[in-house]
Amino acid sequence: MNKPASYPAIPSLDGFRALSILIVALSHAGFGDIVPGGLGVTIFFFLSGYLISTLLLQEYAGAGSINIRHFYLRRILRLYPPLLVTLVVAYGLVYAGKLGGQTSFAGLMAQLFYFANFYQLFIAGGNSVPHGTGILWSLAVEEHFYLVYPLVFLGLVRLRSMRVAVSLLALCCVFALLWRWHLVDRPGFDAARTYYATDTRFDSILFGCILAFLRRESWREPPQSRMSIGQWSLLAAGVAGIAVSLLYRAEAFRETLRYTLQGVSLMPIFHYAIANARNGVFKPLNLAPVRRIGVYSYSIYLIHFVIFEAITENAGVVIPPVLLLCIGFSLACAYAYLIDTYVDAYFRVLRKKLH
Repeated sequence: MNKPASYPAIPSLDGFRALSILIVALSHAGFGDIVPGGLGVTIFFFLSGYLISTLLLQEYAGAGSINIRHFYLRRILRLYPPLLVTLVVAYGLVYAGKLGGQTSFAGLMAQLFYFANFYQLFIAGGNSVPHGTGILWSLAVEEHFYLVYPLVFLGLVRLRSMRVAVSLLALCCVFALLWRWHLVDRPGFDAARTYYATDTRFDSILFGCILAFLRRESWREPPQSRMSIGQWSLLAAGVAGIAVSLLYRAEAFRETLRYTLQGVSLMPIFHYAIANARNGVFKPLNLAPVRRIGVYSYSIYLIHFVIFEAITENAGVVIPPVLLLCIGFSLACAYAYLIDTYVDAYFRVLRKKLH
């Protein structure tokens, strides 16, 4: 979703996109034991909630309302063109015998209409779609959230009290945590239930929305470089929280408090990476090559696992993870460049007309 031209770009967000897709790609390339791909998805969720809430707050501040119809049209024009091309590539590779997995009308419809997570959980499992496309569960979580969020957003901003709005969003996060706890305590619990389902993961997006409400006026302020001891302490606490969420391996924690701890911990990390983007710690997030990967991150995310799987299945030998990552990620970046240049360029123009 592009930013309106009248608003300054938000520092570090493209860098966080790049970081997220690198984490996910490293995990899928074979480094999953040391690089947690799930954290990359959680960062994507948080970033999405922050960015879209910020844009909606800016729109509301300028117009006194938001155009919900335009919101949905922008989402369609942003998400569907790369998704459709990627599905054509993936299903074509299966039909050509170059990619494993299965094809079915039901599986395709689930992926096209953002039901992939529940389809995978309750209907057919991951083997009923082309290999590498199982990651579309995360798109389903986001789109379920944004199906209702604009209406919720309007209700919140019309309360005329940001404190009440933030409190209500925080209560929803508490509800998600309690709901996960309830599911974990049920007999025969499967960790996939809390990992893939919208009703157990929406708070990862909501934490980003909360940060946007807390920073609702800060987008006007230029980024700073210096940070106080207190700011460094909060940043360190956020990093420590992420570390704990990854290192503590008890299943009950991982499927309940882990997502909550990551959401809370990402708030100071994102805040200072945006507000103090000129600080040397955050400068790597804003380097031109890193930002470019961030711009391409959606298309890279869609295709990278398909490429990894196709390489692995057709190589005839065991591919070392480092080599698989280098070849596969380079191909994914090239694919994303082509999508950005020859597909998304046209739809960007249409999206700008809807602001």
